[in-house]
Amino acid sequence: MATEYGQGYGWDGGPAFRGDGTAERRHRLPAALRAPVEGRSWREFGYLMLNLPVGILMFTFAVTMVSLGAGLLITFLGVPVLAAALAGCRGLGAMERARARVLLGLDVAAPEPLRVRKRGAMAWMGAVLKSGVSWRHLLYSVLHFPWAVFSFSVAISFWSYGWALLTYPLWFWLFPMYGGQGGLQLYGDEAHRIYLDNPFEITVTALVGLLLTLATPWIVRALTLVDRQLVHGLLGPSRLATRVVELESDRGVVIDTAAADLRRIERDLHDGAQARLVALAMDLGLAKEKLTEDPQAAARMVDEAHGEVKTALQELRDLARGIHPAVLTDRGLDAALSSVASRCTVPVQVEVDLPARPAPAIEGIAYFTVSELLQNVSKHSRATRATVDVWRVDRRLMIQVVDNGVGGADATSGSGLAGLAERLDAVDGILVVDSPAAGPTRITAELPWRR
Repeated sequence: MATEYGQGYGWDGGPAFRGDGTAERRHRLPAALRAPVEGRSWREFGYLMLNLPVGILMFTFAVTMVSLGAGLLITFLGVPVLAAALAGCRGLGAMERARARVLLGLDVAAPEPLRVRKRGAMAWMGAVLKSGVSWRHLLYSVLHFPWAVFSFSVAISFWSYGWALLTYPLWFWLFPMYGGQGGLQLYGDEAHRIYLDNPFEITVTALVGLLLTLATPWIVRALTLVDRQLVHGLLGPSRLATRVVELESDRGVVIDTAAADLRRIERDLHDGAQARLVALAMDLGLAKEKLTEDPQAAARMVDEAHGEVKTALQELRDLARGIHPAVLTDRGLDAALSSVASRCTVPVQVEVDLPARPAPAIEGIAYFTVSELLQNVSKHSRATRATVDVWRVDRRLMIQVVDNGVGGADATSGSGLAGLAERLDAVDGILVVDSPAAGPTRITAELPWRR
């Protein structure tokens, strides 16, 4: 996984806003004008300057060692040489990731480590030779060299010519005089020569240098985009390994969520319906004993027990509805969400526009998501109205819940929204919370259409 520094930061990686207003004043200057003197441009230029020596080092090492190992494969010596070549490429790859982290702000996670199942040199060499990560590092060492030569040449040419021409009015007088003319010789043969020596030519030269200087940071940035892709694609974890890690994490979230749901159901049954049924059994037992002695008291007790039965049944219905209501299975999200909205303490308008029903598991998660969000509206928002919109975009199910409450909802503070975000993430879903302090609150959930 690769991340880039700079969120909430300025163009050069510094903070975008400061309390004293320094950054705000600095950023009044357009980005195109401040780019040549900002730290990010110089760091990226330094990265491209190091590309050439680093590329030569990696290419020379990789080609020499692999060629030597391939030539020695007719003997046993070729195997350890090849293993050493691949291990060395992995070490150079770690250096490249560190260089990209420092100069480009590109944080690429280390790839999966070697899995040596047995002890000994043979087992280690076998693990290195069979590792796809090792061969990707070798491929980077070979492919990076021609790109390093090209990017170094382009960057140094634009950078040096731009600054040289921009500062030409400061140093043109250093050129010696020839026949009363001095300055840079633009053209010359045996017949005539052209010098950049009068004020007009010097000004035009400086303006051309200014254009090159302003364009160079963006050219450098475009060149470093290729380096970012090479580092991320060849030196980071493979997509398969990253996906395996994500699935393992998602499996843990699903297991924890299921365990929490089971504990919640057990607690609700123990503290709610079960307790009422126990009390009901005791009341009926007492009514049975009083049936012959005091029929009127027994009738009152039976009537109270009847009320307890209704309450217990309602609690069981609410519990079942919170797990997976029958209306969701029978009639889909539109009817199920309308039922949830009718129980909310504020008026809720529900709009469901779906061409078909999503996968049952996704439908259940969507129902649970809206239920949780409407509960938050009832408990915390102090809103007077809310809306629920559900629609499909390509292969994604979109859910948006909006209320006009006080706002301030935060999914990063360990609240119920954080748990809901984890539940959605377990199925490759996303939860986005937009809730300024004064409201309104807009929460958008995105789920895959099928799993």
